[in-house]
Order: sequence, then C-alpha cells, then structure tokens
Amino acid sequence: MNQAGAPASVTEFEERLLDVSRSLPKRLKQCAEYVATNTDRIAVSTVAELAEAAGVQPSAFMRFCQIMGFSGYSEMQRLFRDSYVGGWPDYATRLDHLRGMDEQSGPRLLAEFVEAGRASLENLLKSVDPQSLEQAVKALAAADLVHIIGLRRSFPVASYLAYALEKMQVPAMLHGAAGRLENASAIRPGDALLAITFSPYSAETLDLVEAVRAKSVPVVALTDMAVNPLKKSGATVLSISEVDFGAFRSLSATLCVAIALSTAVGARRRA
Repeated sequence: MNQAGAPASVTEFEERLLDVSRSLPKRLKQCAEYVATNTDRIAVSTVAELAEAAGVQPSAFMRFCQIMGFSGYSEMQRLFRDSYVGGWPDYATRLDHLRGMDEQSGPRLLAEFVEAGRASLENLLKSVDPQSLEQAVKALAAADLVHIIGLRRSFPVASYLAYALEKMQVPAMLHGAAGRLENASAIRPGDALLAITFSPYSAETLDLVEAVRAKSVPVVALTDMAVNPLKKSGATVLSISEVDFGAFRSLSATLCVAIALSTAVGARRRA
C-alpha cells in the first residue's frame, strides 16, 4: 500500500492524498481526513499532537506518512516547512512585513496589488473547472431560493452575490453571523447553498454546509484548495487561486467568478 517516492510539492501531496483516501482503513482514514482539513498544522506540530487531534495512536499516523510515500513524519513535515507560508499572520505582522520590504507608499502598493490581481485573474481559467462551473450554474438556476454564506474576508463576495442575484430577480438570502443567529432551518428541499470560504476555513460556514448536505440540498462552494473540507462534503467546488502580496490577499479573482456566476444564473433562469 506504500506509494513509490515522496511527493515533491504540497500540490503533489494533495493529489496523492485524494488518491489514497478512498482505500484507507478506518484509523488511517481518520489521519487523512484530519490532514486534509489541517495542512497548516503539519509544519508546526509534533506527530503526537497531530495523532491526538486525529483521534489515533502516533503509530497509526506514522503508518499514514509511509503510505503517503515518506520515510516518516519528519520527512513529511519538512515538505510543509519548506513551502509553509506561515498561515496568514495578523494585520500588524503583515504591515511590519511591508515596512521591512520598504513598500509603504500608496502608488507603489497600488502597483503591487494590481500586479497580484492580474496574476490571480490569469490563473483563474486554469483553476476553475469549466464542467464544475456549468454544474454550479445549473444547480443555482434551478433552486427555489439561493442561500449565500461568506464570513469575514469572504463577506464582500457573499454580499455582492446577494445584491447581484436580487437585481436579476433570482430569489436569494444572505446568511450572516450577527448575534450568533443561525438560519439553517430556513433552507428547505428545492433550495441551494452558495458557500464562500478560504483557508483558514470558517467553522460557521462549514457547519452550515454539513447541515444542508444532510438534507440533500445542493451546495456550490467558492474556495481555494483542491483538498479541503468542502471537497469531501460533496459540494460543487470552484477552486480559486488568489496571489498575495506582503501576506495580503486580494479578492480580484473571487469577485470575477462571482460576477460570472451570478450573471450566468440570471441568464439561465430567463432562458
């Protein structure tokens, strides 16, 4: 069951993880599921910490590493440390980073963010699968009511989608987290959920996705990684890669997908 050769990149790791996950026994599947949703922890955690979080013995986690093609946990951790971007630091740290790069002037920052946005848009046609996009349009256009959730960084995209769909006379409802009020009960059979979340993924968004999938309600997800909690939920995933500058990520590509998606849904319903 061991794989020949260790993955040479995080992308290769994610592809192999998807491939092997289908045939793993229970304990090793627990390891795979935890790693898929917490890849950011590998670079900074011990094997004992990850095993405890996954609910397995360290020996099981070591076996999982070997199945993934590594000699052990240390080799797998090295891959993530070499490519680790440190998660997403707080805003004070990001601003300090910009000062260290001598990137403080408005015009220069604008130029850098324009370049990051341009690169994100160029990558978009490669990252968004055309078939998945068509499936997403079909599911949303057929829905009695489109429910939309996107919190924190994703909220501007969610609010734009709610605005655009409403203008196109597509019934839509924007979900939020104000007052810790939950609206999962408002989602009925015949509806659809449009979820937007990026690493580190919003727990509230993931919880809502899980709740509606239990009702067999279709879910369309705008997200970033090929291996993430939304992938295993059965959602129609539109993968979006946003290029960052100074640990700040724009929404250029995500908003472009949102515009295309909402317009296509509106056109499909009028056809």
